[in-house]
Amino acid sequence: MSLKVVIIGGGSSYTPEIIEGFIHRYKSFPVTDITLVDIEAGKEKLEIIGQFARRMIQKAGVPIELEWTLNRRDALIGADFVTTQIRVGGLSAREKDERIPLSHGVIGQETNGAGGIFKALRTIPVLMEICHDIQQICPHAWLINFTNPAGIVTEALLKYSSHSKVIGVCNIPFNMKNSVAEMMNCSANEVQIEFVGMNHFVFGKRVWVNGQDVTDQVLQKLIHQEVDYSPANIVSLGWSKEFLQALGMLPNPYHQYYFQRDSVLEKDLQAYRENGTRAEVVRKVEKELFIQYMKEELNEKPKELENRGGAYYSDAACSLMTSIYNNSGDIQTVNTLNNGTIPDLPHDAVIEVNAVITGDGPRPIVIGPLPSSIKGIIQQMKAFEELVIKAAMSGEYNHVYQAMVMNPLVQNEGVARQLVDELLEAHKEFLPQFN
Repeated sequence: MSLKVVIIGGGSSYTPEIIEGFIHRYKSFPVTDITLVDIEAGKEKLEIIGQFARRMIQKAGVPIELEWTLNRRDALIGADFVTTQIRVGGLSAREKDERIPLSHGVIGQETNGAGGIFKALRTIPVLMEICHDIQQICPHAWLINFTNPAGIVTEALLKYSSHSKVIGVCNIPFNMKNSVAEMMNCSANEVQIEFVGMNHFVFGKRVWVNGQDVTDQVLQKLIHQEVDYSPANIVSLGWSKEFLQALGMLPNPYHQYYFQRDSVLEKDLQAYRENGTRAEVVRKVEKELFIQYMKEELNEKPKELENRGGAYYSDAACSLMTSIYNNSGDIQTVNTLNNGTIPDLPHDAVIEVNAVITGDGPRPIVIGPLPSSIKGIIQQMKAFEELVIKAAMSGEYNHVYQAMVMNPLVQNEGVARQLVDELLEAHKEFLPQFN
C-alpha cells in the first residue's frame, strides 16, 4: 500500500529535518514516496537537497522512493499528505520586511508587526492556489502548513479555500515543552502544557509533569532564568518577577515583541547596525549549510541546522502526520478552527490549541473562557489577524492600512501609512492582488 508525501518548498534548508523525521518514524509511518517540489528560482537548492535527502534515505536503509520536480500539479498526483514550507520572495523579501520597519523605529520581524503583515499578504494567495490544486488532484490529502505566519495563513485557507483538510503547525509549543523538560530535568514526553491563544501569541496556562501540576515551580525557575527559553532566532531578554507572578502563566518567546517592545526594538536596532537584519544572518547560515549539504560524504542532518531557528517544525509536522495516519488519539498542539473551544473568539477563528489527533483530523480540547488578564489582548490580536486576511483577499489599500494601524507593534497612523506605502512598493512583484 502506497503512502505519499509531497513537500512544497522542498529546496528549503529545513527539508533534511523532515526527511530525518520520516526515517525515524518509518515503522509507524511507512511512507513509500516523497516528492520535493520547488519553483524555478529554487532549482539549484532543490537539486542539492534532493541528492542529500536521497543519501540520508540510503544510509537509513528504508524503502522510500524520493524524487524532486518543479511541476507541482504532477507531484500532487496520489498524495496523501502535503506539507508547505515556502517563503514567497525568498530571503530578500524577508530582509525588506525587517529593514523597512526598523528604518521607521518599528520592530522589523518576519512574522510579527509590519513584516508579518506583508509576509502574509505575499503568502496567502500562493497557498490558495496550492489548495485549489490539492482539491482538484488529491482531495483526500491533508495539508500540513508550517509556512509563517502559520496561524493567519491557516485561517485564510480554512475560511476561503476550497480545501478543508488544513492544519497549521508551529515549533514554539515544542520549544516550550522542551524548555520545561530541561527545567524539570525530565523527558519532554513527560511534560504536558495547556496552551491557550493563537499562533505566536499562545500562553501556557497550566503545566504538568507526569500528571503533577508544576506550573508554580516552572514560573519560579523562569523568574530565576535557569534556562534559555527561546529558539535560535529570538534572543531572550528574560522576564521580570512581577510580570510572571501577575500573569500566572507561561509566556512564549514571541511575547517579548509585545510586552518588552522598547527593549526589543533597541536590541534589534543594535543588532541591525552590527550584523545587519536577521535575514542577512540567516543567509550566511544557509550558505554554510548548503556547502555541507553538497558534500557527498554527508548522509545525516548536520547539527548546525539548529542554528537556522526553526528546530522542531518538522518534528511537529511528522508527529502530526503519523498520528492522523494511525488514528492515534494522542494530544498535540495545532492550529485549527476554534468551533467554540474558546467562547470569547469567533467559531471560524483559528487558534493554537491542544487537540486529540484522529484519522479525521484534530479535535480541540475545550478551554473555556479566556483568563481576564489576557482576554483583551488576544481578542485584539485576533481582530488584527482578521484584517490581514481581509487585505490579502481583497487587495484593497485601505484594508492593509487598517491592519497596519491596528497592529500593537505599530499603532501610529502616520507611521502606518509610510510603512504600507514603502512595503507595497518594495514587494509589488509578489503582490499581484494589489496591482
